[in-house]
Amino acid sequence: MSANSAAAAAHMTAALAPIEHGSVVSEVAERLLAYFTSGDIAAGTRLPAERQLAASLGVGRSAVREALAALEILGIVIVRPGSGTYLRDGVSELLPRTLSWGLMLGEPRTRELVELRSGLEVQAVQLAAARITDEALERMRANLDSMEAGLDNLAVFVEADAAFHKEIASASGNQVLQELLQSIRSLLRIWVDRALTDEGHAAAALAEHRAIFKALESGTPT
Repeated sequence: MSANSAAAAAHMTAALAPIEHGSVVSEVAERLLAYFTSGDIAAGTRLPAERQLAASLGVGRSAVREALAALEILGIVIVRPGSGTYLRDGVSELLPRTLSWGLMLGEPRTRELVELRSGLEVQAVQLAAARITDEALERMRANLDSMEAGLDNLAVFVEADAAFHKEIASASGNQVLQELLQSIRSLLRIWVDRALTDEGHAAAALAEHRAIFKALESGTPT
């Protein structure tokens, strides 16, 4: 990393205050986007490492990773394997993209993404029913146990929920389907924790997941 890049990264980590409340992934994404459009960081700047951002924001590395994944899909940042994550454009280019970002992830589009994900996951479950292994089923059972244990802990519940869905996608054996679902999940992850604001919603989601698990276990998805 060049001296200028190192200085920019240090300035960024210093400028990002810890997140005190709210949906963590959403807050991380919004905090990063606000900083990117502040004019204090130039296009092409390499961002600090995940662990540095996580420490500055007072969150787990998984929250930073999910937020950056969503921002990459939306064209805000670019990930260069073996090099790092970089801000794609400057303020003038980011501002209209920020508007698109807000429109894309507003309620109507979020609802459409949920509908798309639901359709794709039905297909994933149907494929997985014929291909899933006992080992994958055991991991999914553990995910369900973690979801139940996390009914009063949103962060734990959401992490276990994401792991459950990743197992289904992986068990489908369809790489394209896995990648599509991962992209949609990265976008929706910013809002999914807002939809699970109380134990009642989380409990209903857990019941649905248990039904999916039973169908996969029996090999008879509906």
